Order: sequence, then structure tokens, then C-alpha cells
Amino acid sequence: MTQNTRNTTVVVTGASGRTGSRVARSAQAAGLTVRAASRAQGFDWQDRSTWARALRGADAAYLVYPSDIGAPGAAEAVGAVAREAVGAGVRRLVLLSSRGQDRARDAEEALGASGADWTVVRAAWFAQNFSEGPLVEELRLSGELVFPAGEVREPFVDVRDIGDVVVAALAAGDRYVGETITVSGPRLLTFGEAVAEIAKATGRELSYRAVSPEQYGENLLGFGVPAEEVQALVEAFTQLLDGRNAHLSDGVQQVLGREPRDFTGFAREAAAAETWKS
Repeated sequence: MTQNTRNTTVVVTGASGRTGSRVARSAQAAGLTVRAASRAQGFDWQDRSTWARALRGADAAYLVYPSDIGAPGAAEAVGAVAREAVGAGVRRLVLLSSRGQDRARDAEEALGASGADWTVVRAAWFAQNFSEGPLVEELRLSGELVFPAGEVREPFVDVRDIGDVVVAALAAGDRYVGETITVSGPRLLTFGEAVAEIAKATGRELSYRAVSPEQYGENLLGFGVPAEEVQALVEAFTQLLDGRNAHLSDGVQQVLGREPRDFTGFAREAAAAETWKS
């Protein structure tokens, strides 16, 4: 790809998800043509027969593996999709990875071994995990978030910043090929402090209760999450929430030339949209 993005088609996997939807919006705003690739559009990470149609004739692709980048089978799937893309002439690939997660490195290495012109975007915990996905229901219905984060601090990143960084990397020609960009929000918050900010924005009484990763895993099993997926999530949470990520990363500033969006603004906007209204 060159810096001239006209007539550039980008395949966006997970296009209806937290990051994919923002990558799609940012890409459209930048003048790129977006080809959504999700199950609703006939793309399935677990079904190789669906890949060629999604990739054919495209110029670049954003890869986000469903569930978790460190999940069993993620590295193999990322490598296989990347090789399929390169074989179809789609060499420019950007992979969403996780900051501080050991198993995520396997997927990153599989991408690098594919022959693609790759970029990895390693992200901190999403701010939108509080407003989209399973955590929001707990806050909305019970007013309490039960989660295995203790008092660890995390620089929650707004997924809109992830979308902007991905598209900027794609539009920058070869500048970020072979590079890993690590993104976070602008300040550190505990999960309890994040819930307190949401409570202030909503005017509701909301609370946070810490549990162990193992206890959280038992809760997930009780909700019907498959045991293998629970095991991978418990391992990921044990790593990611042990304090190793209690620092800021400057990828947003480096790529976009501005400060990342702050959690307070995210909470106010989501509250205004009645995200946590009971």
C-alpha cells in the first residue's frame, strides 16, 4: 500500500465487534473501501473455505482473532489466514494483539512467518470492555462488577484510538511494516476507580468486588462458558492483571501525534447513551 488510499480495499475481520467496527469507521473516514469480514458476512476463522472470498482482490486486512489472541488455536488460525492472504496478494496485514500476554506472542510470530508486510498493534485493556460485552450487564443489572483485577492499575485504551492507529499504520506506506505499536490510555486507574468514574457519570451507585481468577473462572463455568475457553481466560487474566501492565505506552502519540482519549470522556459519552441504565 502507498499513502494514496484511493481505491484501497481493506478487509476488516470482526467488523461488528469492539475494535473491528471502529477500524471500519476510521477506514471509511480516511477514504478506504471497507470489506466487512465477520460471520454475518460469511467469514469464519474456523472455516478455511470462507477465507478466499473475503480476501480476493483486497489490498490489506485487519486481523482480530475472536475470543482471545492467546486462546488455544489462535496462533495456528492467525498464521493460516495470513498465509492465505499473502497467497491471494493481500500482503499488508495488521494484527491486534494484547499487551503483556505471553501466549499472544505465538500469534504474532505466526503472522511474521507468513511472509506478510505486517504490523502488530498491542493494546491495553479496552475502556469499552465496561460498556460492550459481558461486563456491562453486571453493572447495568446488579450495579456491581465482580472481576479478578484486585487493586492493579491499568491504562484503559479507548477502542476508537485503536481504530485510528490501525488505519494510520495502513495508510503510511511502509513506515510501520515490521513494527509493533503498543497503545494505552493516558493514565492508570484501578478497576474500582474506573467503576467509580462510571458511577459518577451515570449518577448511579455502582461498586467493584475483586475475586481470584479461579473464582471468576468458576463463575464463567456457571454461565455456560466452555471449560477450555475458561481455562485460557483464567490464565490470561492471571498474567494481564498481575501488575505487569501498570504503565503507559506511547503508541497513540507516536502514530497519531496526539494524546489518547481519556477514560472520563469515554464514561461520560457512554453514560449519555444510557449504556448502564438499569
